[in-house]
Amino acid sequence: MIDRKREIEILRRLIERHKVVGIIGARQVGKTTLARMLLTQTQTPFFYFDLENPEDLARLTDPMLALKSLNGLVVIDEVQRLPGIFQILRVLVKPSRCKDKVSCAGQRLYRFIAPKRRDPCCRIFYHELGGFAVDEIGSRNHKRLWFRGGFPPSYTARSHSESHEWRLGFVRTFLERDLPVLGIKILSSTLRRFWTMLAHYHGQIWNASEFARSFGVADSTVRHYLDLLSAALVVRQLQPWFENIKKRQVKSPKIYLVDSGLLHTLLNVRTPTDLEGHPKI
Repeated sequence: MIDRKREIEILRRLIERHKVVGIIGARQVGKTTLARMLLTQTQTPFFYFDLENPEDLARLTDPMLALKSLNGLVVIDEVQRLPGIFQILRVLVKPSRCKDKVSCAGQRLYRFIAPKRRDPCCRIFYHELGGFAVDEIGSRNHKRLWFRGGFPPSYTARSHSESHEWRLGFVRTFLERDLPVLGIKILSSTLRRFWTMLAHYHGQIWNASEFARSFGVADSTVRHYLDLLSAALVVRQLQPWFENIKKRQVKSPKIYLVDSGLLHTLLNVRTPTDLEGHPKI
């Protein structure tokens, strides 16, 4: 296991300054592992709830009763299974009730950590967690990181073929299971085709009209699909730099897939040799 010291230190500082800290990121990027690492290094009492565990889910059937007496650091994982907990959190972190309590909440595919604070307002500070970075794995391994991407299971796989197999499964699970959990009712095959086409636009300026013609739908539809994948943190839209919005020449963003390993999978690049001969290199 790669120790993500920098991310743990960032979280520790955020917890000191904010009442509730949310760890957000694409699935399988290591949010749960990071939270567990933080708990193993904390000097204060802590409580961990995994809502995929039926026992923990049952304990939080009445969140007010379960959380109001806790003292320390609380982590709630897979909190999308308990969407009503935000209302409870707002009550628990009010100054009048915030004597010696720690509360935790989250939504969708996020992981949330809540430290003990007495701030007057209930605010969640979101920290976006990405895959491994070069300074975490060492510059000698940068080619492996480039080809496999920064998702921990992909990077640490025993071979390139196993890494590619994991990424194929990630794409399928993400489209068929995770997006429907978020309330997205678009056919997985449609989004898979859109995501694959988007991979060929990686690093280019977004042209909705051109993309819509290629995809065979309206401009507004492809913009909606793009926003969905951006909100799910698998695509990033890099907005053009400007000082004066009236004078900037380029108004469209550039499109990037957030992980190079997923990019290679969607481009059907299976080995480093295939990548060396691919026009997208």
